[in-house]
Amino acid sequence: MKAKQVLIFLLSVFAALFALWLVFPADGIAAGPLTIRYSSYRRSLADAKLARVNVDSVLRGVDARFRMEQDTLEHYRKFFYENPDRIYLPDDDFRFFDPFFRELERAQALEDPVRILHYGDSQIEMDRISSDLRQGLQERFGGLGTGFFPALSNVPSASISRSASGAFVQYTMYGDSTTVRAGHNRYGPLAQVVQLTGGGTITLRPSKSKYAKDIAKEFSSISILYGRPDEDFDIKVSADTLKPRVVTQKGKSGVVLQTWHFPRPVPKANLRITGSAEIYGISADGDGGVAVDNVPLRGCSGNIFTRISKPLMADCLEMTDTRLIILQFGGNYMPVTRNSKVIEQYMEQITAQLQYFHEVAPKARLLFIGPSDMGKSVDGRVVTWPRLPELVDSLKATALRNDAAYWDLYRMMGGENSMVQWVKHNPPLAGPDYIHFTPAGAQKVGETFTQSLLTYYDFYQLRKTYPQEQQLMLER
Repeated sequence: MKAKQVLIFLLSVFAALFALWLVFPADGIAAGPLTIRYSSYRRSLADAKLARVNVDSVLRGVDARFRMEQDTLEHYRKFFYENPDRIYLPDDDFRFFDPFFRELERAQALEDPVRILHYGDSQIEMDRISSDLRQGLQERFGGLGTGFFPALSNVPSASISRSASGAFVQYTMYGDSTTVRAGHNRYGPLAQVVQLTGGGTITLRPSKSKYAKDIAKEFSSISILYGRPDEDFDIKVSADTLKPRVVTQKGKSGVVLQTWHFPRPVPKANLRITGSAEIYGISADGDGGVAVDNVPLRGCSGNIFTRISKPLMADCLEMTDTRLIILQFGGNYMPVTRNSKVIEQYMEQITAQLQYFHEVAPKARLLFIGPSDMGKSVDGRVVTWPRLPELVDSLKATALRNDAAYWDLYRMMGGENSMVQWVKHNPPLAGPDYIHFTPAGAQKVGETFTQSLLTYYDFYQLRKTYPQEQQLMLER
C-alpha cells in the first residue's frame, strides 16, 4: 500500500473517531445488560461540570481559619456561625461544652483522668482520629496512655499491644455471622465482654506500629472493669520491680473498677488473674489528665447501644468519669439509603441511641461526627454517593434536636466529590475504595477536629474575662 493510501486511511479513521466523539451519548448506549461507553464531547462537558475540590486549598483554608489575629468575641462569633470546621451546638448555645471544660481545667490535679469515649465505625480502627484527639488534649491538659480497650480483640491498635494466655472467650454484639454473641446484654462500654474462666495472664505494652503516638508509649496506671467475679477472683499487677498501689471501687449493680497506680510511668505491665469473671475493659492511663478511649465497631451504623444493659453501662461510665461521648457513624448506612423514608427510619434509631446515652451518662456531653464524603461509581465516574448530603444534614438536625453537638466531616473535607480528590492527592489522603482515609488523611481529620474543640475551650477561657452582657453579643 502506498504512503498516500496509508495517510488517507489513517485520516479516515481519525475522522470517524472524531465524529463518534461528537455524537456519542454521555451516558453510553445500553446493549442488553451491558452499557457501551466511549469518550465523547458530551461526556467531557458533563465531567467539566462535576464539582471538583482542591484538597490543598481546603487544607490551607483549615489552617488559615484557625489562625487568630485577635482573641476577641467578634473573632469567635465569626468562627461559630461561618467557619465550615466549627462544631454545631444545640440551640447555638456557646456554653454547651462548659461543664466538660470545667472538668478539663481540674484534670491534672485529679488522681484519675477525665475520660472521653470515642465510638466509631472502621474509619477509627487502628486508633485513627482518636489518637490525634488524645495527643492534642494530653499535651494541653496532661495525661498518659491509650485509654480503655478490650482484654482480647481481633482488631489491632496502633497504640497498645496486648497478649493473653488462659481461658478467655470474647463476645461482641456487633460484626458478621462469625461473631460470637453472649447469651445476655452485659457487654459494657466497649460493646463487648470477655469471659474469663479459671484464670489467665495479660501483658500490655505500647504498640511498635509506626503510627503510634509518642505520648502514649508510657502509662502510670492500669484499670480493669469487671463484674460477676467468683470467690477465688484475684488480680496481681506488676511492672518490673514496682509495687503499685491498688484502689478498688464497686458499682451499684456489681461492676467493679480496680486501679493500680505506679510511682512512675512504665512502658509495660503484666496482669495475672485467677478465678472467673466478666471483663468489660482494661485501661492504660496516667494519673489525672485526659484519657481518650478508641472503640471501633467495624460495619456498625451506631444503632446498637440500646441493646447494652443500662445499669451496667451507667455504672461503668460513672466510675470511669466519662465526660464526653463521641459517636462517629453514618457511612455504613449509605448502601441501604434508597429514599428519604429510609433516612427517616435511621434518624429514629439514632435518636434512640442519643436518648440512651443521656440516660446512662447524665454528666457527659454528647457529640456526633457525621460521615465523610464517599465515592461511588455512577455511569463510569466516581462521584459522591446519592443522598449522602441528605443523610449528613439529617444527622446534624437529629443530633442538635437531641441535645448533642455535631461536627460536619463531609463539609470539612470540601463537600461534594471531595473524596475523589483526597484519593488522588499526593500523598494519598484516602484509599482506593473511596471510603476510608489513609493514616495521613485520618491525621488531618483528627487534628482539625481537635483544633475545633480547643477553639471552643479557648473561648471558654476568654469569656471569663468578659462580663455576661458582652458575651450576649454572640447570640444571633
